Amino acid sequence: MARIKGVELEAAEDYTGRVLGAQAKKWGAPLLNHLLYARRPSIFRGVRGMWNGIEASGLIDAKLQALVNRRVAALNHCEF
Repeated sequence: MARIKGVELEAAEDYTGRVLGAQAKKWGAPLLNHLLYARRPSIFRGVRGMWNGIEASGLIDAKLQALVNRRVAALNHCEF
């Protein structure tokens, strides 16, 4: 359980709400770290910019990115 409560979906700004909605559709719920970032829209946009840049660069294969994300989640005791 997160120590800091994430943003309520109904209170999220338009862009943030669309991203969180897409995550819910893909994974069943918005990602917990994104709910936390969404408390500060400028930080949320920065984090999403980083992930969009990584994806657009084509430097990291999507399968490798998924494996790295799972490993980091495991190290952080996240139920990802």
